[in-house]
Amino acid sequence: MTRVGIKFVCGLLMMLALAIESPRAQQKAGPQGSEEGVIRRQAWLIPAEDRSTLMWTNVFRPPGAGPFPLVVINHGSTYNALQRAEYRIPEYQTLTEWLVARGYAVAVPQRPGHGKTSGPYYEDQGASCAQPDYRKAGLGAASSIAAVIYYLRQQPFIQKNGVIAVGQSAGGWGALALASQHFPPLKAVIAFAPGRGGRVNGEANHNCAPDRLIETARQFAQTTSIPSLWIYAENDSYFGPDLSRRMADAYRLAGGRAEYHLLPAVGSDGHNLIHEKDALPLWAPLVEHFLTKSAN
Repeated sequence: MTRVGIKFVCGLLMMLALAIESPRAQQKAGPQGSEEGVIRRQAWLIPAEDRSTLMWTNVFRPPGAGPFPLVVINHGSTYNALQRAEYRIPEYQTLTEWLVARGYAVAVPQRPGHGKTSGPYYEDQGASCAQPDYRKAGLGAASSIAAVIYYLRQQPFIQKNGVIAVGQSAGGWGALALASQHFPPLKAVIAFAPGRGGRVNGEANHNCAPDRLIETARQFAQTTSIPSLWIYAENDSYFGPDLSRRMADAYRLAGGRAEYHLLPAVGSDGHNLIHEKDALPLWAPLVEHFLTKSAN
């Protein structure tokens, strides 16, 4: 384990222990109502990496008592604080239903600095488009993802290890960042359109410092052995085919285990392929194969 990895894990465990032991966390953390529907949707409050923020999280699971293998699905983000405040608590219905049908428990947290969870924003990449800190932004998201995993592993219906981190856009970037930190419960990463700094000022195919994004992907790869699946679409207006290929190539050349796939154009903007029902036949065989390989 690297020094960075030791510091990351030890610091996270200390903060979460304090958060879970505090009266405020004990009073409010946990399920917030009954289960609903066939896939047992249930709202939870889960302590974040600090001592006070509680993340609104939708938890889904198959029939029975478990324990089930855990998948954590992580949403995207934006540098615009007003837009972050309007984020809804995510569900990713198509992907969630697909995973629950295959025996996984699924958690979909809303990270700090977004929507109803609110609280501090730990994923700031800096104000400069010329010199964004994509590593800091990724590790900020990674801390929140790790906090969800840490908390849910203590629940009796969740398996202790073999966790899969799934993410879209900044959530996928955060999952890759977590994989770089030697986090033992994590088994694999599935990233839909991972990246940061896309669509500067809302302009399609205009990225902040793409070479820095590629370099950070290389850095993440140097400290991980966890397999990852990267899925993009041809018409992604945030991370186009040339940039996504360069990121994946840099990751692999640095020793990272990345399986890269570029799907045909999906919907009006392929960056949102994870939300498109019509994309299910395109990504499902890739994810099925990847999960099968990761299980062996």
